[in-house]
Amino acid sequence: MTIVIHHNPDCGTSRNVLAIIRATGVEPVVIAYLEEGWTKPQLRGLFAAANLTPRQALRTSKSPAEELGLLDEAVDDEALLDAMVKHPILVNRPIVCSPKGVKLCRPSEEVLELLEPRPKGPIYKEDGTLILGSEQN
Repeated sequence: MTIVIHHNPDCGTSRNVLAIIRATGVEPVVIAYLEEGWTKPQLRGLFAAANLTPRQALRTSKSPAEELGLLDEAVDDEALLDAMVKHPILVNRPIVCSPKGVKLCRPSEEVLELLEPRPKGPIYKEDGTLILGSEQN
């Protein structure tokens, strides 16, 4: 089973999702999208597969979205995609692709729907919050 994670190592949620995937015994393909960047066709495909619009995938906090004027609802999808290609940090993360689907995994627990087999618990977030208890396996 191949799993791909579009990952930002500086993001706690992204690190938590990566740890959950690895807890299944699968080593995912890790795409460091801040280094590699995005293409518009790639973003269109990911968003379509995840049933997201560019606006839904826009990272609004800790990103230049506000100063670039992207929070205005009048900004169309093409302008958002152009900005995301130019500024990869504008794409919310992590986005995970698995044979079970594609999903923006915020909060971290969202990744569980994409994993087969599910990891064995207990699994905790970096902050100590329980994600998956041993009785939920």
